[in-house]
Amino acid sequence: MQKLVFVLFLSLFIFSCSSSQNTSINSTNTSDFKSITLADIWQKGTFRGEYLGGFHSMKKGDYYLVINNRGTELDKYSYKTLEKVETIITTKDLNGIPSLYDYTFSEDETKIIFGTQPRQIYRYSKTALYYVYDLKTKELTKITDAKIQEPTFSPDAKKVAYMFANNLYVKNLETNKTIQITSDGEKNKIINGISDWVYEEEFGFVRAFQWNKNSDKIAFLRFDETEVPEFSMDIYGENLYPQQQVFKYPKAGEKNATVSLKLFYLKTNKLENIPLKNYEYIPRIKWTNNPNTLCITTLNRHQDDLKLFFVNVKKGLQPKLILNETDNAYVDVTDNLTFLKDNSFIWTSEKSGFNHIYHFSKTGKLINQVTKGNWEVTNYYGLDEKTNTIYYQSTEDGSINRSIASVSLDGKNHKKLNDKIGSNSASFSTSFNYYINTYSSANTPTIYTLNESKSGKELKEILNNSKTKELLNQYTSSKKEFSTLKTKDGEFNMWMIKPSNFDATKKYPLLMYQYSGPGSQQVANRWHYSNDYWYFMLAQQGYIVACVDGRGTGYKGRDFKKITQLELGKYEIIDQIESAKELGKLPYIDSDRIGIWGWSFGGYMSSLAITKGADTFKMAIAVAPVTSWRFYDSVYTERYMHTPQENADGYDNNSPINFTHLLKGKYLLIHGTGDDNVHVQNSMRMINALINSNKEFDMFIYPDRTHSIYSTRYDRLHLYKKMSTFIHENL
Repeated sequence: MQKLVFVLFLSLFIFSCSSSQNTSINSTNTSDFKSITLADIWQKGTFRGEYLGGFHSMKKGDYYLVINNRGTELDKYSYKTLEKVETIITTKDLNGIPSLYDYTFSEDETKIIFGTQPRQIYRYSKTALYYVYDLKTKELTKITDAKIQEPTFSPDAKKVAYMFANNLYVKNLETNKTIQITSDGEKNKIINGISDWVYEEEFGFVRAFQWNKNSDKIAFLRFDETEVPEFSMDIYGENLYPQQQVFKYPKAGEKNATVSLKLFYLKTNKLENIPLKNYEYIPRIKWTNNPNTLCITTLNRHQDDLKLFFVNVKKGLQPKLILNETDNAYVDVTDNLTFLKDNSFIWTSEKSGFNHIYHFSKTGKLINQVTKGNWEVTNYYGLDEKTNTIYYQSTEDGSINRSIASVSLDGKNHKKLNDKIGSNSASFSTSFNYYINTYSSANTPTIYTLNESKSGKELKEILNNSKTKELLNQYTSSKKEFSTLKTKDGEFNMWMIKPSNFDATKKYPLLMYQYSGPGSQQVANRWHYSNDYWYFMLAQQGYIVACVDGRGTGYKGRDFKKITQLELGKYEIIDQIESAKELGKLPYIDSDRIGIWGWSFGGYMSSLAITKGADTFKMAIAVAPVTSWRFYDSVYTERYMHTPQENADGYDNNSPINFTHLLKGKYLLIHGTGDDNVHVQNSMRMINALINSNKEFDMFIYPDRTHSIYSTRYDRLHLYKKMSTFIHENL
């Protein structure tokens, strides 16, 4: 389950249309300001900020690429001067390809793959028509006439591997010949080189094949889904009869796909199986810097025993155990594994109690723990092997902030590189001489600056979104205020938004928002997402809005995050209920008018709040909620709960469908019928439980909409209008 909080994706590829902040204005007369409307937020794009699109740091020289002119032009810039050097390519050269956003470079940066006419499958996966463009010859070549998945250059840029119809192919760009590596691929049975639904959703990748450094071998995963139970959804569409979408979906405790690891030799067309034992998942495969050594990550079903194996394909295919990490709860899978020239490697782990960087030898011996402290490394940017300097992002400025720092590989010479407190993220040049810093805070819209890596010194401002701030000054004077809230169970990060004409002698209704999922964070000192505009709109209308990150959320250490193990929902809902009670004691909050809402895991929480917390919450809105973890997928659910067969009480004691008899307040349930992630089955079972408890409630169904309810132009406008009306009528 991925957080539905409109997360910023890869550094600098930022959709700032979801950003906003209401800055402080001295006047408290609300007549001086315009009113934020739902149309401003969801239709007109009134507060849409500027961003750097399609950012790519080039490997040769200190240059970077940015997509300009509404996706039609790929321009090359100098890090040193920030000046445009040249236009690499425009869509005019691409025979009808309308946009450059879907592009990947070859390793030597002589060729580019472009995609067009995409068709979305699940959250990340899609098919499209793909072309190779040669920057030297200016020749555009279609890879194949069919829509394919995940075309990927070989390191020597002479070949492209891709998946079509569940089989893996390789096209030789020099001879124009294509070979088919596998032939047993079949929908809902066998997948070669592409992940299945649950790997895509929970392990976060689609492409399940990897080229070695010499471009003569491909390692790939084969998924046998034959015994995985099928889930079906009716797609209503616009035809006379609905269609049915059927796909493999392993729910908690059910059969997973059988995953095996294959190795293909391009010189001999030989296909071999790499033998692995005692594992359930293979969440990562990665070639080391040795072209004959493959690194394999395996997990057991409980995901509390992670193993790292090396396989030397020239010395037989027997895996050699290099690293074994265990945890009483679970071990997170990341993409931070980085091999150095000598095949020693960088690894991140929570084994000290906080997430930190470690350096291991090529044999798996710990060389040293690079970073230490009661704070978390939140992003590993890389190692400059010229100076043995590691660059990373962390919570060294506090759990709600992000800072950039450097440290020597031996753990010495630590240096903080940012001087502004808030959310900092960096995109480094390949040489590590420069980086572009993206900074924002609750009071400062996104600023992009060019910085020197060695000192962190700001060299030049690229973009500052000052116009966005000027525009927002016209709308409201409300602020997002950060603090900690103390309950009988601990102290938790909180933000609160009060009406701009706040009067401490009055009492206001309170709407609480939360997500609360494991390792998540909603209370962060950053420029805001789309929902924040909605909260400021509600504040203009006389509501106080607050958010509390309780136990189970992230960036405050392993123990704080993993306390919820085997009892997902128990501590999280206690903290929301107790937080509401504490907030209700404030003289300016009406304790009889407290509501709560959330989406996905947050919808699960708001459903628990209106049942288990019926005496505290007057109303609740649940969008696309899980209502029993028995209905959710195996990888996510069992990571925190083990299987229902092992932990029945853990599943049932915190499932809202088992507590509908406690409902007292007003409850709005919203779901999309095309949700392949949190199935509408969850809401249907909740509805039945409410009916059987003889409870009144409200519901709204969005036909064919997925988990995000964002298929058409008016979906979000309609959704937030529905929720706003419900809040006005019941809070």
